[in-house]
Amino acid sequence: MDPSPALATSPVAPGAPTPAPLTAERVAEEVGRVLEAVFETVAEIRSDTAALLARVRAEGRSPVGADLAALRPALHLRLTRQELVSGVGFIAAPGLLGDVPAWLEWWQSTASGDVRPLLPDLDPGRSAYADYTHWDWFTLPRDTGRRAVAGPYVDYLCSDQYSLTLSAPVRVAGRFAGVAAADVYLRDFEAAVLPLLRRLPAPAHLVNARGRVAASADPAHLAGSLTRGPDFAAVLEGAARPAGSAPAALLPCAGVPLVLVRGGG
Repeated sequence: MDPSPALATSPVAPGAPTPAPLTAERVAEEVGRVLEAVFETVAEIRSDTAALLARVRAEGRSPVGADLAALRPALHLRLTRQELVSGVGFIAAPGLLGDVPAWLEWWQSTASGDVRPLLPDLDPGRSAYADYTHWDWFTLPRDTGRRAVAGPYVDYLCSDQYSLTLSAPVRVAGRFAGVAAADVYLRDFEAAVLPLLRRLPAPAHLVNARGRVAASADPAHLAGSLTRGPDFAAVLEGAARPAGSAPAALLPCAGVPLVLVRGGG
């Protein structure tokens, strides 16, 4: 996503004027805009998957892994269209498919720009079984019914890169069917948002609903660490400011599940 001219994120040239400070509300809005573009991709995957599963259900049969191949052309297109996205797909709830216990219809881009599938071991009887049902990007949408930002974490399943995963629940006939998701490398997310955080007059960082730091311009809160204390999920849900937090120190980021924390949090 290209930044607006007023919020260009390229390094400041030597001798150039220092960018003017931004308000916290403006930073939260711009961070939300960066991630909203990725969530739009997730929403498209969710819509395509729900429609596919509904068609299969209308045929009077249970879906199988081969049915999900119909998602691939659009997944490949989204990988090339959204520059922040490094991987996309649908992760099935256990028991959804009639022929396999678990399934990831997941595709990712390589350093050379190629698109390749992820082929983890999904046999529960094997020691290398990749059980994804305990990861935040799966459990948060499943348990809350809302979209989520998981990480940053080292993504050993997909890329071995420090990443964020944005996900949303897929439901068919009122039942949870799995999650639609997209990966973003942390380095790319930081390149987009750190110049914004640095234009605040006080140190600031971004956290997800679990308090995991997603990006930071505050040396006291490193990316990937946990910020304990405040109920960040309550902030995202629009509840009252947590007791003990400084006035206006916690600010949701324009509709996406990240909180801007200023002054240490």
